[in-house]
Amino acid sequence: MKIGSFDFAHDGTFIIAELSANHNGSLELAKETIRAAARAGANAIKLQTYRADTITLDSKNEEFIIKGTTLWDDQNLYALYEKAYTPWEWHAELFATAKEENILCFSSPFDISAVDFLEQFDPPAYKIASFEITDNALIKHAASKGKPMIISTGVATKEEIYEAVKLCKSVGNEAIILLQCTSAYPAPLEDANLVMIPDLAQTFGVISGFSDHTLGIVAPIVAVTLGARVIEKHFILDKSIPSADQAFSLDEAELMQMVNAVRSAEKLLGKVDYAMSEKREHNRRFCRSLYVSQAIKKGDIFTSDNIKSVRPSNGLHPKYLEDILGKRACCDLDFATPMQFEYVQYDR
Repeated sequence: MKIGSFDFAHDGTFIIAELSANHNGSLELAKETIRAAARAGANAIKLQTYRADTITLDSKNEEFIIKGTTLWDDQNLYALYEKAYTPWEWHAELFATAKEENILCFSSPFDISAVDFLEQFDPPAYKIASFEITDNALIKHAASKGKPMIISTGVATKEEIYEAVKLCKSVGNEAIILLQCTSAYPAPLEDANLVMIPDLAQTFGVISGFSDHTLGIVAPIVAVTLGARVIEKHFILDKSIPSADQAFSLDEAELMQMVNAVRSAEKLLGKVDYAMSEKREHNRRFCRSLYVSQAIKKGDIFTSDNIKSVRPSNGLHPKYLEDILGKRACCDLDFATPMQFEYVQYDR
């Protein structure tokens, strides 16, 4: 699978910097945030494409007041989204800035009209947010555009995940990525449940990854070791910027640290390979082998006192020690001579 120029066959972990509301209502700040994400080494910057009236209703009823979160309690849904949204008239400049900075740009559409609007920019993928995983019409419409589908599973049941995957496939889209996600802001470490990452891949036959709302960079690194091929992290240019998401976003220095740590983790993971590489073969010279540990005269018996398994590896493999002990030497052997079969006298 490819997302733009990124090829999952050999390009490692796809790292997404999530802009979200961290532009604080400034186009220039949004553009500079894209530039910073590119400097930090992210593969992509992700926008959110909605208007308040495409994501909720302008109602003051009690059910439209946020309760039970740590950041947005008592705020009205419509008012929050009206403040946090990325204006649609910015998108052309944001996509252009990303192209200038050689970083991929795509978005999370929150309704069908957002998908149709985004198509003019030919985004390399679509992202379905956790709370939209139950919007079958949105998923099917986005998947029908033939772009890779990245779907967060933060609040989904297993059946709903199956349904989302089925909807993508029903329109011929098999390029599906499922992200383990904890829809809490910030998310406690004990709720990250990263063991879901390999299970998502195995259960649904897709690429899996991690949309992270925890603080810091530990969770993404652990996620990579568990097989995450995509890491999504909220990103802010400066943590002093007032934003709905600032509390759980990384700044440029932190994102760069995370990117570097992910790349190091990829190197550490390596690959399953039992072949004897040139480097491994070279280092085998320090393995143990059988050596003469005391001077031996012709006819002397080999014992555990005069033959030992030691470093380096110039002598016989240690597995032959039992075959040699008790037999006689057919020649004089100096101390520290690497043992060979030709030094053993065999009865005929």
